[in-house]
Amino acid sequence: MKSITIAGRLGKDATLRRTQDGDPVLSFSVAVDHRAGKEKHTMWFECAIWGKRGESLAQYLTKGTCVAVTGDFWTREYEGKTYLQVRVTDVTMLGGGEKSGGQAADSGQSFSEDLGDDIPFAIWGDKPRKMIA
Repeated sequence: MKSITIAGRLGKDATLRRTQDGDPVLSFSVAVDHRAGKEKHTMWFECAIWGKRGESLAQYLTKGTCVAVTGDFWTREYEGKTYLQVRVTDVTMLGGGEKSGGQAADSGQSFSEDLGDDIPFAIWGDKPRKMIA
């Protein structure tokens, strides 16, 4: 297994789609900036969250939101370019971005995949909160 952790900003709002079998997949791109002297380079990572977690997080992963994601990664080639893709197992929202209504996104929320099909949080009002057992 190859694992990667990156921190960066979403380039646009996350997109929720479904497979032919009806499984939800949340897709988003994370930009990570790197400076080499006076030059600035941006590397893009294509990320996906599968299942109910993706559905629940879709409204919070908006353009400009700073996130840290961890997951398995691989590369794919398309039209002479190499793309890095990440199947996300953990995401932490670090802040920034905007939700509908112009409010800043909540920061410091972490959501991990190790709970199977159970969603590790419930939504009260406009933000996710961890459940207490």
